[in-house]
Amino acid sequence: MAAKKKTKTKAEEVQNEKELTEETAETTAETTEGEAPGDCDVAEDAAEETVKDKKQEKIDELEDKVKRQLAEFENFRKRTEKEKATMFEAGAKSVIEKILPVIDNFERGLATTKEEDKTNPHVEGMNMIYKQLMTELDKLEVKPIEAVGQEFNPDFHNAIMQVESDEYESGIIAQELLKGYTYRDTVIRHSMVAVVS
Repeated sequence: MAAKKKTKTKAEEVQNEKELTEETAETTAETTEGEAPGDCDVAEDAAEETVKDKKQEKIDELEDKVKRQLAEFENFRKRTEKEKATMFEAGAKSVIEKILPVIDNFERGLATTKEEDKTNPHVEGMNMIYKQLMTELDKLEVKPIEAVGQEFNPDFHNAIMQVESDEYESGIIAQELLKGYTYRDTVIRHSMVAVVS
């Protein structure tokens, strides 16, 4: 009986071990089954992150290109506007320089007119044309340079001779030989003057 009990116990132990092994196998299988999908999810997440990172890099790269092109276009636009303004200024100066001798001739012609001829319709017409020319030049911001009685300034005046004068001090302009003009604060033609020595 004792031997039977021992055998039974041994059989029970074997049975228990068998059950334990089966339970362990089941637990391991469950754990493995639980981990496999988790590992797969992690791999999928990593792949998605990589794809997202690549997309973001591409987006950043394209945004950078667009910003650079916009900056280049803005610089081009500013440069073009500046060039247009410079060309307009150069063209305006060129036209004004060509008109100034005409004005000089009008002034010389009107200065030599005798007092009794000033009522002559021809002289009056010349005077009106001269005034119209001067008005239009004034609208274009072309102004004559003040000379006689002013202190000599090499930025505006070109001294071509020195004279003696009781009326003016040394360094003062006594006579204007050719009128100078400015266009928007830049000198188009310097005044040719005689300065008191």
